[in-house]
Amino acid sequence: MCDMTAATNRWVSRLAAVAGLFLAALPAVLLPAAPASAHAVLVSTSPVLDSVLPNAPAEVVLTFSESVREVPDRVRVIAPDGQRVDQGEPVFDGAVVIITVDQQSSRGTYLVSYRVISADGHPVSGGFTYSVGAPSAVPTDESAGADTDPVVSTLVQVAKFFGYAGLMLIVGPALVLSMLWPRRLSRTGAGRVAWTGLGVLAAATVAGIWLQAPYVTGGGLTDVDGAALRDVLGSGLGAALLVRLGVLAAAAVLLRPFLAGADGRSDRILLGVLAVVGTFTWPLAGHPSASPVPAVSVVVDSAHLAGMAVWLGGLVMLAVFLLPRADERELGAILPIWSRWAALAVCTLLLAGTVQALIEVGTLEALISTTYGRLLLTKISLFVVVLAVAAYSRQLVRNRTAAGRPGRVRQAVIAELAVTVVVLAVTSVLVQTTPARTAIGEDLRATSGYFSATLTSDIYSLQVEVDPSRRGNNSVHLYAYTPENRPQPVIEWQATAALPAEGVEPIEIPLLPLTDNHATGEISLPTAGDWELRITVRISDIDQATVSTTVEIN
Repeated sequence: MCDMTAATNRWVSRLAAVAGLFLAALPAVLLPAAPASAHAVLVSTSPVLDSVLPNAPAEVVLTFSESVREVPDRVRVIAPDGQRVDQGEPVFDGAVVIITVDQQSSRGTYLVSYRVISADGHPVSGGFTYSVGAPSAVPTDESAGADTDPVVSTLVQVAKFFGYAGLMLIVGPALVLSMLWPRRLSRTGAGRVAWTGLGVLAAATVAGIWLQAPYVTGGGLTDVDGAALRDVLGSGLGAALLVRLGVLAAAAVLLRPFLAGADGRSDRILLGVLAVVGTFTWPLAGHPSASPVPAVSVVVDSAHLAGMAVWLGGLVMLAVFLLPRADERELGAILPIWSRWAALAVCTLLLAGTVQALIEVGTLEALISTTYGRLLLTKISLFVVVLAVAAYSRQLVRNRTAAGRPGRVRQAVIAELAVTVVVLAVTSVLVQTTPARTAIGEDLRATSGYFSATLTSDIYSLQVEVDPSRRGNNSVHLYAYTPENRPQPVIEWQATAALPAEGVEPIEIPLLPLTDNHATGEISLPTAGDWELRITVRISDIDQATVSTTVEIN
């Protein structure tokens, strides 16, 4: 009885030590949160930011870097007198948001405030101003609500951290018990770890669903109602988390006989299928779902996550169970196999991480100058330390000294585990941070200029906007109005851009009508200089006119 009590105490102390490692990494997650990291950014606006228009526009158009969804009643246009002038619900069309505006409002400065949800489930909020006639004092939007609650933002990161930890605590025992566990050892302790991991992951997933509601709306921890939860569950992120819960429920049924030692081949196959499906729910609920190549990003991120779960989960099983309890003969058989597994997991992590970095970072400047890039460099530095410790452990195995000196291997494994837990904490922050490719683009847009002008003909006036009026890709917005300043329906739009000073012949600008009087297009202007824009607008079978203007491209 005393021996059993002592064994139980030793098992509990080892598990407590592992738990301590995870708790020690929590400060990296619990550091004061930065403002909510939006993963879609505002690419262009019409009217252009801070522009002064001769007449009030019929609509305001926001264009983001990726598709966005509505947060109810959080897209507003405020007139100089503080009254809302947006009419009806805004129209969400992929990355474009169109807000109808009352044209009878007063002259002065208008505030456009917005809060929307990016494709990967993160809130995007901000605002800008434009003026009609002449600038005035900037109005305030008293009912717009606060930005993301820092407590909510921090708890979202904590939930992600424990989600990763739970996955690792399921995969490690399942893998080791199926292929490396000595028959003479009791499976009870390893089973408890697996059940703990399943419970932690389920709780983290439920918490993620709950927290997503105030995270998106900007409310506090308890500001959650049925409508907000329905919006979350109806989103791509909510669907992925629901699938994860379903996978965990099915896994719970299959794990019971497996952990008890039942030799069911079909159960193992089903658990493997569930593991693959469950792993895919992480990238489908995060950055990869909104990357430039989502299919590649989702597969690569799943492989990266699987490699992490195998490596870190296996280390926990080695540190807590196998190294202290297996004899020299058993370790002589176990450690070489584990060494090959670990090498495969590390190669998967390195390859998948490299592809992820190329997609999410893209350039050396983005790697160095953005928060995402610096966090990635921190993760890489820690990973190099882990590789050094892992190489030492592998050398012990190759020299066949590990089985006879398990204490030295156990110390190396604990050190390896400690650093990888910190890597896990950094990863939890990283997935909440705006990808470098997006952040660097936002910085460039912030330093860009814009062009805005109103051109007149005998039959219409035309508001022309070019953003950012720099070499490279530019967005062109055209708005047609009647001489009485009412929206002018247009039958056909044509536009060209030429640079006569450099001998560049007119380049046609493909135009897409967004409304009856509003068209937009994209054009690449490769050279700096004074570009001549010529726009032809046809408003009936016989009425059309051409106007032109010069745009300085820097």
